Amino acid sequence: MRRAFPVQPTFDCPPPHQVELNLGCRDEMIPILRALQHIYSDTALLQSITTLIGKDVNHTTSKKQGRPGLSYWEILVLAAVRMGCNYNYDKLQDLAEQHRSLRLMMGIVTWKDVPQPQDKKKFDWRNIRDNLCWLRPETVKKINDAVVSAGHVLAPHAIERVRGDTFVAETNIHYPTDSRLIEDGLRKVLKLSAALAKEYEVAGWRQHEHWHKTVRKQVREIGRAAKSKKGNKDERIEKGYRALLGTAKDLLARATQLLLRIALLTGSAVDELQASAQQQELKEYLDLTRRVCDNARRRVLDGKTVPNGEKIFSIFEPHTELIKRDKQPNPLQFGHNVLVIEDAAGFICHYEVVKNGVQDVELAVPVMKKLQKKFDDKIEYASFDRGFHSPENQIDLGKIVRHACLAAKGSKKGQEQQENASVEFRESRQRHPGVESAIGALQAGNGLERCRDHSERGYARYVGLGILGRNLHVFGKLLIRQEAKESQAAKSKRKKVA
Repeated sequence: MRRAFPVQPTFDCPPPHQVELNLGCRDEMIPILRALQHIYSDTALLQSITTLIGKDVNHTTSKKQGRPGLSYWEILVLAAVRMGCNYNYDKLQDLAEQHRSLRLMMGIVTWKDVPQPQDKKKFDWRNIRDNLCWLRPETVKKINDAVVSAGHVLAPHAIERVRGDTFVAETNIHYPTDSRLIEDGLRKVLKLSAALAKEYEVAGWRQHEHWHKTVRKQVREIGRAAKSKKGNKDERIEKGYRALLGTAKDLLARATQLLLRIALLTGSAVDELQASAQQQELKEYLDLTRRVCDNARRRVLDGKTVPNGEKIFSIFEPHTELIKRDKQPNPLQFGHNVLVIEDAAGFICHYEVVKNGVQDVELAVPVMKKLQKKFDDKIEYASFDRGFHSPENQIDLGKIVRHACLAAKGSKKGQEQQENASVEFRESRQRHPGVESAIGALQAGNGLERCRDHSERGYARYVGLGILGRNLHVFGKLLIRQEAKESQAAKSKRKKVA
């Protein structure tokens, strides 16, 4: 059974928008809770957001049946606090059980300091995770748009000035060497194959743990050879890969035979429609491991160069892209580029996970066209750094906004552009580095330095929730500044006009 909002059982539990917050506290949770209070008090806004969440959580089920689950409002509060404060699920569980203001925001009663029977609601981190993972990336983006629209009521001129940049949100993977990728793939293949063999009573997989130990031993030998400074280093590496690839070939053949034998036992072909979920998962890992082995064979044994687009950087996150930014201390990063557009109030009014292979120079014009249409041509100033610059972009962007600022590439062209620039261009150029501050806040304060969720869809959802946490924080600061300008929770280093 699901409810959109918490039911107020006693007069001891005030509605969320009447919960008293300590505005003298500088913790990042205070502005987020204040923004959530505003959402709760706005009936139309609250209804639209909870309806979106409800469609994701109960899209194939009835909300009137089953065990009591988290309400849609509780899911929103926990998602906002998790990414707004960069908590893991264990910390979030503890706060949901112990933090008085947070529990009152979720409609959980507390009679002063005396525990009541109604106050015994417990949370489990797995339950929180499973509920938050129901949210689709598209839904999170719509919730972000709703929050930004509500914030623009308080700062109506903020959208007139925007500035954009990209940053890398890394996927949660280890450094991808060929040998370790092969080990990852074989470990999953052996585990899934042993489970299937036991389920269908197929013999021949009793030694799966021993085979895994053999693979690990071969990978360690390759690692030692790679670190060696002796003259026979390359020979040792090649010998190690020959042994590892030979073992991999045998194990992959065994797993393939297992799938075929199960298909004969069940009387159905092993395909995406008829196979069990475990069989499909094994088939996927078989394909990925074969590709990794093929790349290793071409690179190490055949001495060929493998194109970047054909490489796999993680068995578990195969969507990961290698990004060369040539910035210290991490010139190489594994993840995806994320484009963010920030307005003058600090709201991230647009974000998107950039597709693999797409460069910054391809983003500026189509994104600004979309934003002008979305905000009814209210954007007058737009600035991007030199990575987005091209002569065509400079002309096209000037047709979209009144004052376009695209820094030219090269020191000579940049100096010439600065000397001939208008006052508006120089002002926009001077303000533009502020978007780096927003990116730093997203990475350090909202967990977007490295994605902790799994799968490509989980990555997009994680990024969206991180942006949502930042937008709620900015929204809460604006609200507190109107109510208690001198309070610690209202303090901000942002200038009046960013």
